[in-house]
Amino acid sequence: MKAYQKMLMIVASLSLGLLFVFPMWKIYLKAPQYPEGLELHIWVNKLGGSSESVLQNFNILNHYIGMKPIHAASFAELQFMPYIVIAFMVTGVLVGLVGKRKLVLGWTGLLMLAGAAGIVDFYLWLVNFGTNLDPMAAIKVPGMTYIPPLLGNKQLLNFEALSLPALGSLGIFMAITIAGLSYIFSLRNQTINPVHEKGKVAVA
Repeated sequence: MKAYQKMLMIVASLSLGLLFVFPMWKIYLKAPQYPEGLELHIWVNKLGGSSESVLQNFNILNHYIGMKPIHAASFAELQFMPYIVIAFMVTGVLVGLVGKRKLVLGWTGLLMLAGAAGIVDFYLWLVNFGTNLDPMAAIKVPGMTYIPPLLGNKQLLNFEALSLPALGSLGIFMAITIAGLSYIFSLRNQTINPVHEKGKVAVA
């Protein structure tokens, strides 16, 4: 691989650092009690919101429909996901320094699998919280579940929920895209170089 292709791979791996700077997902919730809306932020290692009281207000609303309280300690993934991201960053830099095309492809494929697994895990979170309801809840609608949308907008009784990726997710997208470009550019070199070599032999 050429120097610029190695540099692209290093930039790709360092792009994952955005996950530590910005939240990776946001859930907006509008309700009559909170017409201005609530904004829950899901980070790679914590839960937060647009204000300090957001998580508390989410739990107050969830209590009425029987959903379990949302706490960072309830999600083991938030404890080990930062180490997975750091491992990808370190190995990505090493792959860039080594400059082996197959390693670039393997790293990119593993990152895509990890991202897909993260989305599936997030969906299972939503299903768990939206279906395992307290039978003694103040608001009970037979057969009703409250699974927030994985992506997009959804009406849940008088609650309006909107789920969207945040800037942290851009780091994953950038890492996959830039690493993929590094691999594609290296393939182009492989196809061009043999032609040049053949031309040199023919002239000689």
